[in-house]
Formats: sequence, structure tokens, C-alpha cells
Amino acid sequence: MADYPSIFNDVIGPVMRGPSSSHCAASLRIGRICRDLMDAELTDVLIEFDPNGSLATTHESQGSDMGLFGGFLGWEAYDDRLVTSVDEIKAARINVDIQILDIQATHPNTYKLTLTNTKEKHELTALSIGGGMIDVIEIDGNSVTIEGDYFEILVYCTEKGSIHQFIEKLIPNESVKFLDGDIQFFQIKLNAFPTGDVLEMLSELKEVQKIKLIYPVLPVLSRDKLNVPFNTCEEMLTYNADKNLELWELAVHYESARGNISHDEVFSKMGDIIDIMESSIKSGLKGTEFKDRILGAQSVVFKEKLEANVLLKGDMMNTIIMFVSSMMEVKSSMGVIVAAPTAGSCGALPGAVIGAASQLGLSRDDTVKAMLAASMIGVFIAAHATFAAEVGGCQAECGSGAGMAAAALVFMANGTLKQSLSAASVALQNSLGMICDPIANRVEAPCLGKNVLAATNALSCANMALANYDHLIPLDEVIDTMDKVGKAIDSDLRCTALGGLSITKTAKEIEAKLGEVNSGFAFKSC
Repeated sequence: MADYPSIFNDVIGPVMRGPSSSHCAASLRIGRICRDLMDAELTDVLIEFDPNGSLATTHESQGSDMGLFGGFLGWEAYDDRLVTSVDEIKAARINVDIQILDIQATHPNTYKLTLTNTKEKHELTALSIGGGMIDVIEIDGNSVTIEGDYFEILVYCTEKGSIHQFIEKLIPNESVKFLDGDIQFFQIKLNAFPTGDVLEMLSELKEVQKIKLIYPVLPVLSRDKLNVPFNTCEEMLTYNADKNLELWELAVHYESARGNISHDEVFSKMGDIIDIMESSIKSGLKGTEFKDRILGAQSVVFKEKLEANVLLKGDMMNTIIMFVSSMMEVKSSMGVIVAAPTAGSCGALPGAVIGAASQLGLSRDDTVKAMLAASMIGVFIAAHATFAAEVGGCQAECGSGAGMAAAALVFMANGTLKQSLSAASVALQNSLGMICDPIANRVEAPCLGKNVLAATNALSCANMALANYDHLIPLDEVIDTMDKVGKAIDSDLRCTALGGLSITKTAKEIEAKLGEVNSGFAFKSC
């Protein structure tokens, strides 16, 4: 639910493979919804991307095709078969046609899909809105809102008749909407799996033609009349006026209310995330290999030089650089990572937090608390700006990671809540206007450098805040400015690979070389 972001939906996660959460994880989730709409029976799929959006130029190289194929097959975003999804989709005898057509898309990450099997045909339009989050906006000519945080029942019917009152009586206190587009149906949102009686009673109604059950794809569900204790930094400070809670505790209060789960469960969920992040970093430092990438295992070389005492001093910063690099390399080699807040910026936040924790000798619980503190900043960004580089440039990804990490680092140094917010504000101020211009259409370079920049920006801003530098502009105002600046960046510089470093002579040569080496490889469409 966009108005009330969840830490584990919108900010930290998903756990995934692939170069981009906007492309890989989001498209997989869209594919899963398509699969449910077709009762897991797909024979033909037409995928349309608008030439004026980001997907027309990036859907192959950044994994949108791969994610969709995985979703059509019912996989999770961390499935190790994703790298061979082209072969798997062919083996499943699903014919896929990908076309670049003027579909009048108003969002850069628009997916228009026509789904067919031997019995029926459906059309679906969906958006990837950043960090793996999605919004299905149209089904069969009807405007809908499906974000993946409800069980959705679509009741196709011949006429509205008396069925409306029956459904509202059968399913009280839940969202029931009648849609009268090209094909009419009721959309019912449930926050729990519908009982067999509900589905059976609906199917027995004479007006009902068919029923579709679409499962949630997000880990934290929404509910009717959902509310949260605060939704801006200013509201959080008001809420905390008589409580004196630390930033991580405020995050726990928020997510407990948002997800209707206990404080202990919030803490435990973040602990599981930390375990995955640490495992990814360790894996990366052992060395990674992958055919379809530009850079080798940079972090391994960095580690060797660090141990050989060759690098300029700065133990914490150098550890952070090494950890950021390691995480990015795992991502680029199709290993398991956590989008935090996105896959393209998955190195900055965990690299900074886990790197600093290792240098400070902090416990796992302290590391969890730091990540929760960071997540609270992310909630405000998700609610009032964006994590999607296609919408706001790289300031939306690496910039957000910097602001989140800065707040966490202040907490880890025993700073105050005020200092954490100050650090986040300055880190975001420093990131305004950062463009997204991936080389050779891979989310690898200059993404690695920008993740390192974000993490070291966070470290600098944390120290500035701890020294009581004046951040001047309140965090809420910086986030509002960030949203406006992101929308003002030229579309060629927002993850379309149509501007900046993406179109340099050398970048094009690298892209051509990768195309020759990987002809028919995993990310190629069929």
C-alpha cells in the first residue's frame, strides 16, 4: 500500500537474484499474477513495451524478460533456475512474443501483457514502481489496483443483478468493487486466504462465469482501514515527544502497526534479512564469476591490497568499500541478495552497516537495530518520493541508500535521534540530481562506484552529524525536494541507457562485445 509503505515490502527486500529489482523481482511478481489469472495454464503471451519508456531498451539486459518468465512458471525471485529461464519457458511450451509498440504508457516501467490458453484470453497492464514493488492497473479493460498485498478474488459474471448484495453479505467488512469495463467482474480484496465455502458459494451463483484467485506476492499483507502511527518525520517526532524512543524502536512501532505483527516479529524478520546480507557479502569475498557482466571480482583484489597494506588508511571506510563491492558482485553474478532499498543499490546500505559493525565489534542485535533505524528513513522516502531510478534517477536508489545508511551509522556510534535525522538529511542533500546511466545496459557500472559513493557519503555525513554540523533543511523537506528533482531529470538519464555514460563510444563497444559473447544467453528474449 503506497500511502503506508511496509519496511519488508517497500524498503528492505525482496530477497532475490538478478541485476535489478525494478526489472527482475517486479517483473517476476507481475508474471506470478498473470499465472494466477490464467489458472497456471499459459500457451501464448504477448508482451508489449512502450518505446518511450525504460523497458524498451533494457528489458533483455536488465532481466525483465527473465523475471516475467520465472513468474509465468510460478517461481520465487530467488530461484536458482532464473538464469536459464529462457530455456525453461521454451520447455514449458509457452510461446512468448515481445514487441516494442506505442501503448500510450504514462509510466516508464509499463508492462502490457496479453495472455492466452486453449480456454480463455485475458489482458493485463502493470507497472514496476521501484524496489520490486508493482501495481497492476488494468485487467480486461477495467481499471484496477493490485499491489500484491491482498488475496484478490475476481468474480466474472454475466450481469450485476442481485449478486452484488450477496457478495457484500458473504464477505462483510472487506473491499468489494464492481468493474464494468470490456469484461465485467467483481474485485474482492481479502487479507487472508478465502475459505473453501466462500469460493464454492460464489461459484454456485447463476450469474457467475468464472472465478480467479490471485495470491499475494508481497510478504506483508494490507487490510481494510489500515493505519500507522506516523507517516512523516515530523509526525514521528510528535509521536515520540512523550516516549523518548530510539529510531530503531520507532521503526518497530511503525512496522508492527503497518503489518499487524508483534514487535518481536518485526525484530526477528530484520534479523533474518541481516543473515542473508552477511552471507551474500561472505560469498562475494570468496570470488564470483558470471558470463554476462563487465567487471570481475573487484572486491577480492581490494581485499588483497588491503591485507598487503597498500591502500590509503581508513579502516572503517576501506572495510565498507570492500563489503559494498562484494555485495554488488554477488548481485551481478545472479547470486542471492536483498534489495535494500533496490537491487541496483543493494551494496551501499548493507555494506555500510555490516562493514561498520565489523569494525566496531557490534553484536548481531545491534546490527539489526541499525538496519531498522535505516529502514525508518526508507519508509519516509517510499511514502513521499520513489526508489525507482526510472522515475527519479540514481538519487532514488543510491541517494536513498546513502540517507538510510547515514542514519544507521549515527545510531551505531551512539548518536542521538536528532543526529541520525540530520545525517540522513545531509546525505540526501548531497545526492540530489544523481543520474542513472548504466554502461552496456548492465546494472554494474557506474553502479558499483555510485554504491561506494553512497556508503562513503553516509559515513562522512554520520561523522558530520555526530559533530553537530547543522543540516539546515528538515528531512521531510529534503525528501519532497528529492521527489521534484528526480522528476525534473531528463528521461534519457533515468535508467533508459539513452544518455550519460551509457552512450559513450567505449560503453557501446562493451555492449557490442557482450552481445557477441552472450548471443542467445539467458537474458535474451525469445
